[in-house]
Amino acid sequence: MPAAERRTSKEVWTAAHAERAALADDLTDLTDDQWMTPSLCAGLTVREVLAHLTAAATLGPLRWMTSVLRSRFDFDKHNADRLAEQLGPAPADTLARFRRMITSTTAPFGPRAAWLGEVIVHGEDIRHPLGIHHTYAPDATTTVATFYASKDFTVAGKTLTKGLRLVATDGPFTTGLDHEPLVTGSTLALTMAMAGRRAYLDDLTGDGVELLRQR
Repeated sequence: MPAAERRTSKEVWTAAHAERAALADDLTDLTDDQWMTPSLCAGLTVREVLAHLTAAATLGPLRWMTSVLRSRFDFDKHNADRLAEQLGPAPADTLARFRRMITSTTAPFGPRAAWLGEVIVHGEDIRHPLGIHHTYAPDATTTVATFYASKDFTVAGKTLTKGLRLVATDGPFTTGLDHEPLVTGSTLALTMAMAGRRAYLDDLTGDGVELLRQR
């Protein structure tokens, strides 16, 4: 079993906390215009994605279910309501709310690797359009890549990579069979592609990239 799959809940949360803290530091000096930059998360600005991350870290299973019921299982409305709750009157308030939940271990239903993935993917949704480079801990990206390739949960990673051989160029992550079309790239680029972020496809190589692009 790959080391990424053996990480304890405490180790995964420690990684998530570190990534939240790094993201908060990266956003400290943004201008108002930068806060309004469209993110890679369709329809949301940089500021709104950060508020979404805050909301996710304040919703345990009971509160999540209550919100979904109030939204009559309209998940777009559920997400929009919780995002608005954490946005605050100004960008500084949005960032301050995020900073307050950096060490939170609250999450809705699901494996902890999914919530580490939430921080990494949405962190890149924010950083990429702003031109901010961040070096992620290899164990963190490997954990998320391994999880995404094994399940369709929060993202359709298993479906997107079915019949493909993915190989990371900077770490131990691999999935698929030797005879299948190959996709290679950094663990982060592979993770973001599995999360449906087309902006990272240009960072990948191999005869399987075009099939991944079509999906």
